[in-house]
Amino acid sequence: MSRRLAEGISLDEPKPHPAATDAVVAYGANLGDRAATIAAALEELTRVPLVEAVLASQPVESVAVTLEGEDASAPAYLNGVAIVTTRLAPTVLLAYLHAIEARHGRERRERWGSRTLDLDLIAFGDVRSDTPTLQLPHPRAAEREFVLAPWLSVDPDAVLSGVGRVDEALARLRSDA
Repeated sequence: MSRRLAEGISLDEPKPHPAATDAVVAYGANLGDRAATIAAALEELTRVPLVEAVLASQPVESVAVTLEGEDASAPAYLNGVAIVTTRLAPTVLLAYLHAIEARHGRERRERWGSRTLDLDLIAFGDVRSDTPTLQLPHPRAAEREFVLAPWLSVDPDAVLSGVGRVDEALARLRSDA
């Protein structure tokens, strides 16, 4: 016979796992051995608990973007996107992303400064969040060709919540350039 708590939760039956959600993680690096760091970080991401799959784009090289705009004199970035299928909560996934960055020497000294590794949570299904620690979707994702183009390469039907189809957002971005 199953024991039950006052709230009606069985102590003998397993709790259902949350449904898996596809999260979009943008990755980038412009210091050190960029390709090796990115490859190692993506491999670590596959070993995060409750991550079921990671589908990564090929990295693309891009000009560094600083607070003042593009900076061709700064080391170039390798950027890409990974679709991460997970049962983690978005805040927990973000904490794992920050831990992976730290293991690869990421220091947060200046906003938009050069870095050994950058892992940004761009989208988490249709979740919308606007807190100091988590903004979803990422507020500048639709402004970044180095996010949108790699994203389309792994998900041609991608949709960015609040923006629309990623292919259309990329076309608008390119026509405004």
